[in-house]
Amino acid sequence: MNTKLHAVTDRNGRPIRFFMTAGQISDYTGAAALLDDLPAAKGPPG
Repeated sequence: MNTKLHAVTDRNGRPIRFFMTAGQISDYTGAAALLDDLPAAKGPPG
């Protein structure tokens, strides 16, 4: 048995959010849990 730790970092690589799943669970589950709550990306200035 193992676990996976999914993380979101800021632009400097500092972790700001974590989500843990069981090792046999798809990586999509962790990504979906973290990415759904992030704000929309900003486009280039212009």
